Amino acid sequence: MMLTPYKTFFAILACLSLFSCSSASIDDYDQTTPKLNLVTFFDGELTAAGIVQDFSGKVTRKFTVTMTGEWQDSPEGKKGVLKEWFVYDDGEKQTRIWYLTDLGNGQYEGRADDILGVAEGQANGSALRWRYDMKLPVEGSEYEVEFDDWMFLVDENTIINKSDIIKFGVTVAQVTLVIQKS
Repeated sequence: MMLTPYKTFFAILACLSLFSCSSASIDDYDQTTPKLNLVTFFDGELTAAGIVQDFSGKVTRKFTVTMTGEWQDSPEGKKGVLKEWFVYDDGEKQTRIWYLTDLGNGQYEGRADDILGVAEGQANGSALRWRYDMKLPVEGSEYEVEFDDWMFLVDENTIINKSDIIKFGVTVAQVTLVIQKS
């Protein structure tokens, strides 16, 4: 069956409409509880365990993380430093230090050495959505990718973090992480 240009146009338009409507919004979590506050949760010692899945859903890596967060008042808002130490199942180790700012009204921004520009975050209810570009090392190469990073506060001691890693507009991998306050 051959599609006419007219039918092809409407088929593409229908597909695009489906994809554009399928994205969650931070506003969807307005009435959810408990309320997530990064300053409160990421203060002190934390541990985490996670997995990386490729585009097909296959688990390609497992890892653990030890974290320490500290916050101070500043004229720009509360400023935090979150240190993360990753240990992967293949023995690789990585360190990331986030410099975070609570801008008020659920708005956050973050910087780290491997983050390109500024990570922008918005919290609402029990959820937080981060968006940022990152230099991601993979098997000796480095790739610039986008992260669509969602955190969900389950209880006062637990966050589930789900991240889509995106290249050229396509999700190429996902990271799932459970973070626990010590």
